[in-house]
Amino acid sequence: MTIERARRATLHGAGDVRIEPWGPPAPGPGELLLEVEAALLGGTVRKVVARGHHARMGTPPFPLGHEGAGRIVAVGDGPEGWDVGTRVVPANSAPCLQCAACRRAMTAQCEDMVWFNGLFATHVIVPARIATHNTYAVPEGLDARTAALAENLACVLKAKDKTPVRLGQPAVVVGGGPMGLLWTWALTLAGGRVTCIDPDPHARERAATFGATSALDPAHVEAPIDAPLVVEAVGTVEAWELAIRLARPGAIVHLFGGPPTGSRVAVDTDHLHYDELTLTASFHHTPFHFAAALGQLGAHGPALSGMIETTIGLDELPAYLASDARHAKVAVVP
Repeated sequence: MTIERARRATLHGAGDVRIEPWGPPAPGPGELLLEVEAALLGGTVRKVVARGHHARMGTPPFPLGHEGAGRIVAVGDGPEGWDVGTRVVPANSAPCLQCAACRRAMTAQCEDMVWFNGLFATHVIVPARIATHNTYAVPEGLDARTAALAENLACVLKAKDKTPVRLGQPAVVVGGGPMGLLWTWALTLAGGRVTCIDPDPHARERAATFGATSALDPAHVEAPIDAPLVVEAVGTVEAWELAIRLARPGAIVHLFGGPPTGSRVAVDTDHLHYDELTLTASFHHTPFHFAAALGQLGAHGPALSGMIETTIGLDELPAYLASDARHAKVAVVP
């Protein structure tokens, strides 16, 4: 199969993103060939580009983009239920379902995970295991940009299962970026009353549109905050330490964001021990939560679509990444 003018974004090193021609092959057994409709740029991609590498993506050069949606243009032998023309959202991973971690229902820690990138492109090949176990049809009427939020929302839904909130219960979310906004929305939907903490006035204003009942500058917050749940959704050492510091006695602190590998956090042991804090964490998502996220987007898409603040073309991506522009989410379209 020949696709003329197919292009994709490839990372060649720190800050070095290039839009390059490529010739996607015909899909092999179990694979899908997608024409990408939209992919999303967020904090994870920015960190990968700045660092020039990622533990799960290997050594550059490698293609970028792990949140997106597209239309099937060819189907390899094997994956039943998929037809040319179907609009789908592929997850960025699929567990083996057989290793020790998977047997303990810890599929995010799968010992043989298949990872998937390359959605910043005109076309992409979806690996067979992902096509079989972690790809889903776009709900009727849902636009591709909003459908692509499924990966981020799936991570939040998996984490929220570990730290549920009761009706009317206060909660604190440290961070008003994309993941913090999704946490704010999900906890509000579950009946919580969320306070968002972020130093950026624009982020605090934005949090209100996703359900936050209040939003505070961390410079003006006195610890502890009277809430049984504090969620960290930034991924820095400073944010982890702030979240723990804000916890009242008996609170659960969910350390959701991932700081750089090798980071160390200083914890007041008296606060942790005598105030009986519970620290927990969550990584990535599962096929169950990815499917649930897409279902939520099908039902509540308009409420979340405002997170996507701008749209750029694929060829504009390198310049955008090199600029000072900052949006909650950026849609990249071929």
